[in-house]
Amino acid sequence: MSETMEIIIGVTVLVGVYMLTRRVNAWRIKRAFVGIIKDLERQKAFEPSSAVKLPYAKAAFFRLGTRDFRPKALEYLVASEIVGITESGKYYLKRRDVGPLFPGKT
Repeated sequence: MSETMEIIIGVTVLVGVYMLTRRVNAWRIKRAFVGIIKDLERQKAFEPSSAVKLPYAKAAFFRLGTRDFRPKALEYLVASEIVGITESGKYYLKRRDVGPLFPGKT
C-alpha cells in the first residue's frame, strides 16, 4: 500500500472517530435533558413553591467514572427557560410542554 493511501485512510478513520464521539456526546446530553425533566416531573416540581434541590446541579471536582452531563444540561435548560431556579437554588419545571423538544422522550 502506498504512503499516500495510508495517509488518506488514516485521516478518514480520524474524521470518522471524531464524528462518532460527537454523536455519542449529543446522545448522552439528550439523555441528561430527558432525565432532568423526568426527575422534576416525578417530584412534581412545577412551580417555585414546589421546587426541589437537585443533587447533580453542581459539578463535582473529584469524581470517578464517566463524565456527568447533567450539570451542563441543567444550565442549558435554565438558560432556555424550560427549567426555573429559585433564589434558594432549587429547581422547578417552568414548561410542561417539552415533548416536542425531545421527540424520543418516553
